[in-house]
Amino acid sequence: MDRIALACVAVLGLLLFGLGVTISLLRFREGTLSGCAPDPASLLHKFVRAHANTAEYVPFLAVLFLYLGARSPSPATLALIVAATLCRCLLVVGLIAFPSMAKPNPARFLGALGTYAAGIALSFALLR
Repeated sequence: MDRIALACVAVLGLLLFGLGVTISLLRFREGTLSGCAPDPASLLHKFVRAHANTAEYVPFLAVLFLYLGARSPSPATLALIVAATLCRCLLVVGLIAFPSMAKPNPARFLGALGTYAAGIALSFALLR
């Protein structure tokens, strides 16, 4: 198993579970048991959206990384794995670090675009 692929899976896992723990802490602090106000500037709402979006993409990316990483991946495949991981992190920063989710920002755009591009390329790599 390739160490870079494993490290990227670990980063994605930490991202997913770290967002989940943060949401729990924010809910406790705010006294909110479930849900959140649909305010795009609310910190809890931003974390909930970041976690939900992460939960949508991370499982399949992890499967891709593990499968391809177990098959002596090429340098190009490893670069795509690293790029996908960085893009997932960038998207989370774009959702959380900006004042509001009401307006697009470069981090969200590049994170989403990079996730799509790297995910599609890695999916094609399965066919080789």
